[in-house]
Amino acid sequence: MNIAVCIKQVVARDWQLRPTDDRTWIRDEDASFELNEPDAYALEEALRLKERHGGEVVVCSAGPPRVAQALREALARGADRAIHVEDEALARADAFVTAEALAAALKDERLDLVLTGLQSDDQGFGQVGVVLAERLGFAPATIIMDVQVEDGRLRVKRELEGGWFQWITLPMPALLTIQSGINQLRYATLKGIMAAKKKEIRRVPGTQPRPRLAIASLYAPSKSKETRFIGGTPAEAARELVRVLREEARVF
Repeated sequence: MNIAVCIKQVVARDWQLRPTDDRTWIRDEDASFELNEPDAYALEEALRLKERHGGEVVVCSAGPPRVAQALREALARGADRAIHVEDEALARADAFVTAEALAAALKDERLDLVLTGLQSDDQGFGQVGVVLAERLGFAPATIIMDVQVEDGRLRVKRELEGGWFQWITLPMPALLTIQSGINQLRYATLKGIMAAKKKEIRRVPGTQPRPRLAIASLYAPSKSKETRFIGGTPAEAARELVRVLREEARVF
């Protein structure tokens, strides 16, 4: 199987976010970056499929020069080669622009399967995968928890709401968005890190399609404390507490 994995480099989760003066993005000049966690699970699933069925795993990412660091990490974990759509503007691009850039880079690849993470840790729209599937003309399936290859077709398990799951079969080529937790992540070995230095990263120029979305304002959520007393009988207080936690606090 020839598999492409689309990955994204995002700001590290422990970095203190600071908006720019115009509040349309974050000050990332001195930020630390890491591989988007859902994409790491997609990469791991691709590597496992390659181990079972053979083939090649190519990783693809769109963004500024710093993205090469994430591609090198993916190569160190076991990917065979990488494609970097290099463009500074793609650092803050919306899902449509990103999908167009990735599609242009992958359209000449002979792929059986494309994997992406379910969503990115920064913008979190969960749309790049489905838009990319449309641009490539691949059969899509989202929120995947298990992938099986049977007689040249895919049988996948989708996570639904309320603890329900759905098994579907789809033809290849296909594109799947992978849910975090589908597998146990591997980490790069010293041998893998050394081998990654010799693997190819092909750089292609970015495209400039018209953005579909614009960020009006970006800000860090304010923290506040509030004390609320719930009265009534023990039974009434318990019912009201459950309602508040479910409908207002949304903790379950």
